[in-house]
Amino acid sequence: MSNFGATILDADGLRLTKDEKAFFRDADPFGFILFARNIDTPDQVYGLCSEFREAVGREAIITIDQEGGRVQRMRGPTWTEWLPPLDFVQAAGDDAERAMYLRYRHIAHELKALSIDSNCAPMVDLVVKETHDFLRNRCYGTSPGDIAALGRAAAQGHLDGGVLPVLKHIPGHGRTDLDSHYDLPRVDVSLDTLRETDFAPFRELNDLPMGMTAHVVYEAVDETPATLSADTMALIRSDIGFDGLIMTDDIGMKALDGTPDQIARRALDAGCDVVLHCNAPLVDRIASANAAGQMTDAAQARAEAALAARQTPDDIDIAELNAELEALLSGAGKSVGHG
Repeated sequence: MSNFGATILDADGLRLTKDEKAFFRDADPFGFILFARNIDTPDQVYGLCSEFREAVGREAIITIDQEGGRVQRMRGPTWTEWLPPLDFVQAAGDDAERAMYLRYRHIAHELKALSIDSNCAPMVDLVVKETHDFLRNRCYGTSPGDIAALGRAAAQGHLDGGVLPVLKHIPGHGRTDLDSHYDLPRVDVSLDTLRETDFAPFRELNDLPMGMTAHVVYEAVDETPATLSADTMALIRSDIGFDGLIMTDDIGMKALDGTPDQIARRALDAGCDVVLHCNAPLVDRIASANAAGQMTDAAQARAEAALAARQTPDDIDIAELNAELEALLSGAGKSVGHG
């Protein structure tokens, strides 16, 4: 069997077009990602996931951004609406670890019912004074140790529900005052400081199966954004010790300069395993997939290890889980919300 295509790709709508089906069949991407425009009813989402997998002829991974709060592609009333993670953690107080586990176990349950088997969470970026508003309330806190513990709880909730977590944004996006969707953020603190703070939660969670890069320049390491920097990618592998599959953040974000094919090639040459390219015209996705080609053998091995980490969900009673979560949050008068 040949290696997977070194891409994770998306679709334009609620069903695959004829052109998309042909493209995916040829490109054989490692996996797919869903956005709000791909979400209507449970039956429709399940059907779209089936079409993705039929196009490549295997149980390809399908991921989504379902952090809860502002960043959740599946919304109420069909699916559960959640507080932003930072607000949720503060509401849960001393019970935050357990509450985060229950939150993401519930999210995993909702995803798995649609055959979505990955989620782009936990996000263990550090909150500091400068943290941009696009990121702030998506974070879990200000202490590296607390963030790591909450990230571990969230990751385990996913895994127990049969959903692969994606650790983001390696090696840390929190210390930035720009939104990488529109600009290239730069971090100018020392490497020692980064190791003690921003990098620390990622080191604690370096055994997770998948991670996503940050489009951020770490001036103490390199003048190139992490996604395109061989030096930063080497640091992620050696210093942070992350040996899981590394995907780029979306290469269509404006933090990165160049054409899609140029960026895709640079990211893979720097040491990323797979390129995430979404929210782009089909012609651009075809260009990036052609430039990316197939995964290297090392990337393929990490991809297969990640797929092997998918497990059958444990048995849970969602009503009991929600009751426990409500009880944990009730002291602050907060509600999980219902969909």
